[in-house]
Amino acid sequence: MSNPTEKRFIKKPFYKGGQEALNAFISKNIQYPAPAQQVQAAGVVIVQYDIDYKGFVKNAKVLSGIGHGCDEEAVRLISLLKFEVPKQTANVKVVFHKTTHIRFGPGKPTPIEQAMAPTNGLQVQYQITYNQQPSTSNAKTYNYTVSF
Repeated sequence: MSNPTEKRFIKKPFYKGGQEALNAFISKNIQYPAPAQQVQAAGVVIVQYDIDYKGFVKNAKVLSGIGHGCDEEAVRLISLLKFEVPKQTANVKVVFHKTTHIRFGPGKPTPIEQAMAPTNGLQVQYQITYNQQPSTSNAKTYNYTVSF
């Protein structure tokens, strides 16, 4: 019996060496921008990009950034990547879409692959404050602050 993945018509590109090699490349080549260092900016930059049929990254853009030069650094870094594209059936030339999350912080910046960390460390914090002004009705008012 043959492997079911071999029967796929479209084969996805992959980074040579797998996720660990991709993480190592990003960790080795990332530069924490000076403006971000000055304000100790930290967070996750989400970059969406296309991988052409030759494995080159095209059209990298920031979906969610933190500023201070980190967004530009994430795009620069992603643009350096080269993926392996398996030979497609019937010479089909396909453009693949991918999203990668890159964490920046005062320590050593590290990449986060979306599939490996679906919540991406996202936390929701809320604070309840009560309005101390007298109310004309019996209804209670709640205020919520949500921080991401």
